[in-house]
Amino acid sequence: MAFKLTAGQRSASIWALYAIGLVPGLWTFYLGVTAQLGADPVVTFEHSLGLWALRFLCLTLLVTPVRDLFKINLLPYRRALGLLAFYYVLAHFTVYLTLDRGLILTAIIGDMTKRWYTIIGMICLILLIPLAVTSNRWSIRRLGTRWTTLHKLIYPVIAGAALHYALSVKSITLEPATYIAIVAILLTYRLVRPKVMELRRRLTKTPPARMRAAAARD
Repeated sequence: MAFKLTAGQRSASIWALYAIGLVPGLWTFYLGVTAQLGADPVVTFEHSLGLWALRFLCLTLLVTPVRDLFKINLLPYRRALGLLAFYYVLAHFTVYLTLDRGLILTAIIGDMTKRWYTIIGMICLILLIPLAVTSNRWSIRRLGTRWTTLHKLIYPVIAGAALHYALSVKSITLEPATYIAIVAILLTYRLVRPKVMELRRRLTKTPPARMRAAAARD
């Protein structure tokens, strides 16, 4: 199922997604400046931004299985979801550097040498930068097939993000366990996707060439 939107409507809906996607971060910031984030507002704000980054990463990877299994085409929105994830990661890291560690280099280096979740989070941020920079049509045309290869970095990023979250909370409670399970399912789907697509082709009697073309566009 494809949404029958005009080019103008699609563009407006994408911008609306950006606006809506930034609301949780802005709302949490408002709660922070109005002293409504509890006893440790900096950590709560930092945690919230990181959690929303993970959520948007999950939504980004969810686009493909939703299209494959339910024939709902949300591909026009995947770039916005990915960039929202990057913005939240960047905001999460900025709060950590400034409000949490006060730009004190020794404290930051100490975290980098003693806390695995900080190291993993830093690696995820570094890997996300080239993805964000190349999330445009010019880069797709310029890089060709290399663009698809580059953007497969999203898989280790989301795995690292889930691990970073689980290690940072220092205990596997229901919430981190839920996100770990979601990430595991999304990554497992990518491994079994060729078989899923083949089964779908047989059920729908779609010519193999068309099915391969659809998979290549992803």
